[in-house]
Amino acid sequence: MKEPTERFHHQLAAGQPRESCGVFGIHGHPRASELAFFGLYALQHRGQESAGIVARGPDGLVGHNGMGLAGDVFTPDILKRLDGSAAIGHVRYSTTGSSNVKNAQPILVDYARGQLAVGHNGNLVNAVALRKELEDCGSIFQSTTDSEIIVHLMARPFNGTFEQALAYSVQRLHGAFSLVMLTRDVLAGVRDPHGIRPLSIGILDGAYVLSSETCAFDLVGAKFVRDVEPGEIVFISDKGIQSVKYAPQARKALCIFEYVYFARPDSVIDGRLCHLVRKELGRELAREFPVSADVVIAVPDSGSSAGLGFSEESGIPFDFGYIRNHYVGRTFISPSQVDRDMKVKVKLNLMPAMVKDKRVVIVDDSIIRGTTTFSRIIELKKAGAKEVHLRISCPPTRFPCYYGVDFPSQEMLIAARHTIAEIAQYLNVDSLGYLSLDGMVKACGGGTHFCRACYEGGYPVPIEEPSQKDIMERARRMRERERPAGVAEAYVKQSSLPQQAKTAATAQQAKTAATAQPTVDAASAVAPTRAAPKPRRRKRKDEPAAQTPAEEKAAVLTPEPQAERHADKPAKKRKGTSSEPDLFG
Repeated sequence: MKEPTERFHHQLAAGQPRESCGVFGIHGHPRASELAFFGLYALQHRGQESAGIVARGPDGLVGHNGMGLAGDVFTPDILKRLDGSAAIGHVRYSTTGSSNVKNAQPILVDYARGQLAVGHNGNLVNAVALRKELEDCGSIFQSTTDSEIIVHLMARPFNGTFEQALAYSVQRLHGAFSLVMLTRDVLAGVRDPHGIRPLSIGILDGAYVLSSETCAFDLVGAKFVRDVEPGEIVFISDKGIQSVKYAPQARKALCIFEYVYFARPDSVIDGRLCHLVRKELGRELAREFPVSADVVIAVPDSGSSAGLGFSEESGIPFDFGYIRNHYVGRTFISPSQVDRDMKVKVKLNLMPAMVKDKRVVIVDDSIIRGTTTFSRIIELKKAGAKEVHLRISCPPTRFPCYYGVDFPSQEMLIAARHTIAEIAQYLNVDSLGYLSLDGMVKACGGGTHFCRACYEGGYPVPIEEPSQKDIMERARRMRERERPAGVAEAYVKQSSLPQQAKTAATAQQAKTAATAQPTVDAASAVAPTRAAPKPRRRKRKDEPAAQTPAEEKAAVLTPEPQAERHADKPAKKRKGTSSEPDLFG
């Protein structure tokens, strides 16, 4: 059934974006902060919302973060202030927590063990439950990101080393996470037990380097050593590198969308160069959906490699149909739909001469919401293309990602609500072909070690709570509404009364007491009640004569010394005391 264009745009524009971030770390290099900056520059495609660096200097850890691209956030003067021999960096696009500088990373804190900085790539699926547990125990959060939970877990009392505390804390985390952490002595890298998010180790002039992607190693001149294994923590210090397995062996579930779209083509993920994997995706696509056409064009940059593979396999010439403006960030990870729609128009410029009067195959990596693809097809038709055949180098995306990639809720995914025929009719293309799941896995090397949840719905880590960008803010507001009025709230309410109202209340209490006991004078209304008089007894022969009122008053004002008053009485043993010496002094 054909859906009206307006309805499609209304459905697809309302989705909430998600994230994947990039992390970088280096230890033992005199230009650590400068190299961290260039590392973030290489990882900028993983998030353009904010950037930050924390460096270890002679006086401890010092950091700087801000909103925007790394090149805008850091100036030469700022990098000079961050001078040190170790550093971690982070580029962010928000999955959990709103888009503001308070949620930028790395997070830098002072706690009982000293200073700690944390950068997090991924998304925790038990974040709300952990945060509630920590807040109930007295933790005070400064941001609305799930990453801050890691800091509070580390700050809890633990009788052990930093290494032991970290291994214990990350066992509480469920979901996807690759972490870089920095103290005054140690750089640590952590990967979740399923290895959903990538993290690699490199070496540069004897200094160890950590990065979400190997393309950062190429830029700073580091040599790739190996990937951090799933469930592994690496501790890097002046003594070298140490590895600890903190979790039992679990099914490896590397996010296959890293190959399809997210990683840079020149990055090596799990031993495979992304460019070559994407070319193989294009070849598989040509085998599954052959077509007669005059030219193959691709949507740069992530579609270019697949377009080359499609051309090589099909024999149809490949040409450049779009020129990209590289000063515009990715539309896929733009925070708002309005911002995304504008970037769609300015980031790619179609060259009409390359498609006019031709049968065109256009290759793209994915269709998520459909709005971007819809705009592309309109441009091609206006430019005079006779036919437009759309080929997608992955299966239909029907399920949301809860592990840190920019997929909205399921109802906002076009393939979750419509058949391939309906999508083709909406996009107004002559044919539409999605690569099969088996074809995609085959092109990525085969095996079962991938997370394919966004295509088939089988999540390697059970989803404990719904994932929404503002989930922390909404959970906090819900808890505030459900909180009962307790003793503290009642005390605050009473102490906030105006002074005049307090005085009136006190006077009313005194008046009520006087009315209830009319035989008692006004002074006794606010004084303690006297004990009833004891019954009279007979006077002993040796008893002294009674004192006059004046003598009685003088005796009260001048009490006898403690020793004389109780000289004739044995010392009374106080409850809980002992004649034994105090062992705790």
